[in-house]
Formats: sequence, C-alpha cells, structure tokens
Amino acid sequence: MRVRLVPLVFLAWAFGLPGAAPALDFRATAEAATVLYDAPSLKAKPAFVIGRDYPLEIVVSVEGWAKVRDATGALAWIEKKALTERRTVIVKTPQAEVFVAPDASSSVVFRAEQNVLLEIQELPSPGSSWLRVRHRDGQSGFARMQQLWGF
Repeated sequence: MRVRLVPLVFLAWAFGLPGAAPALDFRATAEAATVLYDAPSLKAKPAFVIGRDYPLEIVVSVEGWAKVRDATGALAWIEKKALTERRTVIVKTPQAEVFVAPDASSSVVFRAEQNVLLEIQELPSPGSSWLRVRHRDGQSGFARMQQLWGF
C-alpha cells in the first residue's frame, strides 16, 4: 500500500485556517492583441483574443505557457511571454467610484464604468478594503476592492 503525503499548507487551506490560503497570481497582457488558446500549444484552437493590460489569474504554469482565468471565469492558455508583471484590475460592478482617500466620505475623483481597466498603483495593506488605482487618462485615487477584479 502506497501512502501519499499532502503538504501541510494545502491541508491548512482546505480546512479554512486563517492565513493559509494560497496567494493568487495575477498578471496583465502585454500585447495589443493577445491570443488565448484551448490548449498549451500554438497549434491548439484559438479561444479568443484580448487587448493589452487585461488582468488574468494564473491557475497553472507549465514551460512557456500559463493556464489563466479571466474576469468572467473562463479558462484558457496563454504564452507566458504575452504576460507582463504590470498589475491591472477591471471594474466588475456597473460603476465604481474612485475617491481621493480610502474613505467613502472623501471626494469622488472619477467614476469608472463596468469593464474599464485600471492600473494598480500599490497593493493594499492586509485587512484593507481599498485599492489605489490609476485610470489611463492619469486620474488616480482609491476604489473599493469588492467592485474590482484582478488583485
């Protein structure tokens, strides 16, 4: 009889122990037109094409390829060289307000409609519900994290 050992981190995560969840790995697309495939090969069937700076969650990583999830939950394969370390988020609610400070009583800098891409300016501190973001037109501020996807 063969016994398989399960890593303790996985067991802790599986049983819901605090601080044990694996970190999510997000990247953005680097190219203006990025092809995603149904398998990790250039000979595979193209699934769809997305634009530059679109956030993707890396689910599996193999040599030269990454299986990714988009904001809709769809899974596909992408060449790793088509990804950048740059971090972006997408507005997932009908509209997100971006404030001067991480406080809903502060002034609104701008409003971003659903599916608008925003660049992450700094990652949030633990326990924070706000993310510092910048629109491509240069305006920046703090958005509620529950209105965004990709961090």
